[in-house]
Amino acid sequence: MADILRVARKELASFFGSPVAYLFIGAFLAACLFVFFWVDAFFARNLADTRPLFDWMPLLLIFLAAALTMRLWSEERRAGTLEVLATLPVATWKLVLGKFLAALALVAVALALTLPLPVTVSILGPLDWGPVLGAYLATLLLAAAYIAIGLFVSARTDNPIVALIGATLLCVVFYLIGSPALTGLFGHGAGEVLRLFGTGARFESITRGVIDLRDLYYYLSLTAVFLALCIDSLERLRWAADSAQRAGHHRWTLVTVLAAANLIAANLWLQQLGTARADLTEGQRYTVSEATRTYLEQLQEPLLIRGYFSAETHPLLAPLVPQLRDLLREYEVVGGPNVQVEFVDPATSPELEREAGEQYGIRPVAFQTASKYQAGVVNSYFDVLVKYGDQFETLGFQDLIEVKVQGETDLDVRLRNPEYDLTRTIKKVLYGYQGGGDAFAGIGEPIRFRGFVSPAATLPEPLPALREDLEAVLTELAAEANRGGEERLTWDIVDPDQDPALAQEIDERFGFQPLVLGLLDPQPFYFYMVLEQGERAVPVPLPEGLDKASLERAIEAGIKRFAPGVLRTVALYTPDPPAPAMPGMPQAAGPGYTLLKDTLREGFALRETDLASGQVPEDADLLMVVDPSSLDAAQRFAVDQFLMQGGTVMVAAAQFDVDLTGREITAAPAQTGLDDWLAAQGVTLEQALVMDPQNTPFPIPVPRRVGGFTVEEIQTLDYPYFPDVRADGLSEATGITANLGQITMNWTSPITLGGDASAERTVTRLIESSPDAWTSASPDMQPDFEQYGRLGFPVGEERGRQLLAVMVEGRFESAFAGERSPLLPAADAADETGDGADAASGDAAADLAADSPTEPADDEAETPVISTVVEHSPPSARLMVIGSDSFLSDTAISLATEATQSRYLKPLEFVQNAVEWSLEDRGLLALRGRGQFSRLLEPVSRQQRIFWEYLNYALAAIGLGLVYWLHRLLRRRRERALAAMLQADTGRRAPA
Repeated sequence: MADILRVARKELASFFGSPVAYLFIGAFLAACLFVFFWVDAFFARNLADTRPLFDWMPLLLIFLAAALTMRLWSEERRAGTLEVLATLPVATWKLVLGKFLAALALVAVALALTLPLPVTVSILGPLDWGPVLGAYLATLLLAAAYIAIGLFVSARTDNPIVALIGATLLCVVFYLIGSPALTGLFGHGAGEVLRLFGTGARFESITRGVIDLRDLYYYLSLTAVFLALCIDSLERLRWAADSAQRAGHHRWTLVTVLAAANLIAANLWLQQLGTARADLTEGQRYTVSEATRTYLEQLQEPLLIRGYFSAETHPLLAPLVPQLRDLLREYEVVGGPNVQVEFVDPATSPELEREAGEQYGIRPVAFQTASKYQAGVVNSYFDVLVKYGDQFETLGFQDLIEVKVQGETDLDVRLRNPEYDLTRTIKKVLYGYQGGGDAFAGIGEPIRFRGFVSPAATLPEPLPALREDLEAVLTELAAEANRGGEERLTWDIVDPDQDPALAQEIDERFGFQPLVLGLLDPQPFYFYMVLEQGERAVPVPLPEGLDKASLERAIEAGIKRFAPGVLRTVALYTPDPPAPAMPGMPQAAGPGYTLLKDTLREGFALRETDLASGQVPEDADLLMVVDPSSLDAAQRFAVDQFLMQGGTVMVAAAQFDVDLTGREITAAPAQTGLDDWLAAQGVTLEQALVMDPQNTPFPIPVPRRVGGFTVEEIQTLDYPYFPDVRADGLSEATGITANLGQITMNWTSPITLGGDASAERTVTRLIESSPDAWTSASPDMQPDFEQYGRLGFPVGEERGRQLLAVMVEGRFESAFAGERSPLLPAADAADETGDGADAASGDAAADLAADSPTEPADDEAETPVISTVVEHSPPSARLMVIGSDSFLSDTAISLATEATQSRYLKPLEFVQNAVEWSLEDRGLLALRGRGQFSRLLEPVSRQQRIFWEYLNYALAAIGLGLVYWLHRLLRRRRERALAAMLQADTGRRAPA
């Protein structure tokens, strides 16, 4: 080892003793900085990663490694010093390793000088250091392989130029083997084999942050093979033509060939080991998580995961197939016998292709491709089927990939978040299958049904028959639940009129008070239902259809709320689209919430409702009200009573409606109909919008004077009405926002909390603006840069954090407490109002009466309205208020997508997190948000961008100068040591 280090030090000294090292390091740094800031436009990408630094490394190192190694042996041969080296008492392999380590050390020094780039990224955004460490390791391994190739070629010639060209061509061959330019000519099967031997393909695998034993061994074996060939070439030069040791020479050659063959064969053998790897990414993005393992452990039946991948596909999709295959194999290993993974090419199996199309709706997609000679269209499959029992879901290429636009023709295509996409699909089919079977499947502790119902003799029609139906339904459900001897459901029905203590208890605990039909039938009665499990209680609302089937559905929906493996139901209110300006004209454009609805359908059963009946759908687990528009009394009552029954209500509303359809951005005050109701719960949406200097750019029409004329042009500029909320404004106390990272809140009204909001309740401030934000009540949304400078708007005097989203949990008081239900007939309500009822009740009755149909004829049967006011909620009720509705609209998401040049789904992730957190089904919270393009840079001004760019240029120059200074310092120290040794030797000889 000492001989190897001495050779390495000698070579390093020769590198730094001439301009070679400084030219190499300077060229390397210049190329890296140019690619990082100019070619890949780091700031325009707006992503907190270092891919621009390493994407070009496989090509860049080819030329630099060839230039570095071209003289190492060829110059020795040309100068005749190789014969001197051959006579030294140092083995040839030690000389080769010494030169190899010297060249690799020089590359390591050059790489170390690029460290300011990832440090800069980490300052400007949430950098994941795992892929950075993986990329540096991959670069060193790649450099080692290229240096070994260069040493081998240099040993074969005495001409440095020939060595340069030969090493470059050989390295290019290894790069092209796994490149899309070559693999695209073959199917993904053959292309995958080629990628096994490509230096670039293996490099990309490690730069993801996954250190795979197969990739490490590939680079080490490639390095070892060419070092062995280099040693063999040098040994051959030592052999005389008429040597008597030809047998030994043949053995040496045979050993070298066998060693190289074994190293290559081991690469093929190791491909079957898919689990020998280390995931360095934050949160272990490429490793099957505990959440996935939890869902796979719930499987009782075989789960089929089938990948449909065509041999002929788009070249940008082909490299993603091996990544999906490796991940699905991990699912198979984790799931054991309950998970079956298959990969098929429908083009080779007509039966499977027909089955995919007819049963699962999987059909090929036409992709445009272009080669050197022609452009064409290829019909290809890139789909995954997940099937469990009679439930199945499919994932197409649009569900699996994420695209980042880097230029007019440059696309960066990666798997979006494959584990999340697969696991949430598995969860959906699993819960859908379990929910369609035994309603008691997965329920641990027994459930107790408590009915607080008056005797049939005191109930108005048709409730006596409904009471009999209730007993029949409970008897049937108890028989089903308790089958097998295990008691999972008990029930009892009691009359609170006979037990004043019970009547007081249910009033205090659930807000249940006696019901009455009206003044014409003032007889009070009870008809309430509650499901209990331990300390948890879920009120069961009286169904709108007063029949046995509706009653059974309502009770089963309540039971399923206790089951951990049942698909949850979300009731969603969105406004009706605007009516056309004139009859016959096209429908006016509205905000649209198609993406929100599609996202909710991915993981939940979605029920769209207009709340006009005054009730939330009976099977709803959560109510989401987005962009409420002039809600009437019945709609407000539906929201109120759902919360009072212990449900979760999410409200996304703002105090301004923003219009983007004209030439200018305009805003008008919004009439939500929920302002008073929210104020009664201690939450107020202010009549203003939040403005923040930390914001997301927005394409804005800006007037500009040209030659005496005013023209409008679209510019992407800072827009204070789009607060860009980062980690410091996202609550770490809840999983809703802890892993979100960033979110843009468009046109958001600030939220203030009254004293009632925090009294006996838990308040979580989910989203807050930056400390420099302010509010504005101006309806002028158009910036004026001439008058107000860079921001385009006046800056408010009072600045500070503004609350943008909040969650309140605990006991709420109904806004309708002490009033009659607005669902009761208008005449009754009006009579009650005339007797001195609250004015709000009269207004509610008037609102309802205005829309009421004419009274039916006496001979027509009319179902009486059974409605009362639950005056307070249990402590499990949750209210979440978001000061913006536009941030969930299709328009806002498309604008953010345009600004980031990738699909911007943070608002939808926030809603999914909120729904799952509220429903206590939080398995996917840790997986969501792991998207490839989810880490964005902090908003910085143009001056700051220039500062950081030129600072990196300066640090690179300083680093190069520091290397020169260290070399000179070490050289002087070595010279002084040698001079001291010479003096000591001269002193010893002088007396003699």
